[in-house]
Amino acid sequence: MAGRHFSSLSLLLLLVAFSYTQATPDVPKKAEKKIEVVVEATVYCQSCDHFGTWSLIGAKPIPSAKVSVTCKSYNGHVSYYKVFETDKNGYLYAPLEGFKMQHYVLDHPLHACYVKPVWSPLESCSLLSNVNYGMNGAPLRYEKKRLHGSKYEAVIYAAGPLAFRPSECSQTHY
Repeated sequence: MAGRHFSSLSLLLLLVAFSYTQATPDVPKKAEKKIEVVVEATVYCQSCDHFGTWSLIGAKPIPSAKVSVTCKSYNGHVSYYKVFETDKNGYLYAPLEGFKMQHYVLDHPLHACYVKPVWSPLESCSLLSNVNYGMNGAPLRYEKKRLHGSKYEAVIYAAGPLAFRPSECSQTHY
């Protein structure tokens, strides 16, 4: 009879323990930190004195210039495309909201993304320049820049300077 009493008591304890675990509210999980990929660049109007070079001596920043960011997956399909606008200092800070990597290494922004100047609001400086390979797409580089918040982290990749050039430059420069 003692064995039967023990098994009834064990069963009762299991039922109580099971109902207790079901009744406890879910403990909220620690909020995960959102990690955002950001691209930065500065867009300039290149001086006619340096037409045909990568020099930005005498260049002036272009506010409200349009710049595209394109990312391709490891199999060559466009996985992200968006056009951004520079601020009043010609600086581009472009959070790539919605950017996703299918393959952690091959779809990484350093391998998959490039930046191109698209449009200049300055009629006097609206031709594309190839400074930093801007015509074909400037590659990204990591310069160990991050922004940290309690629930946010931005990993910033630099595209380097990009430029437009004036259309009225004499072509006497070599």
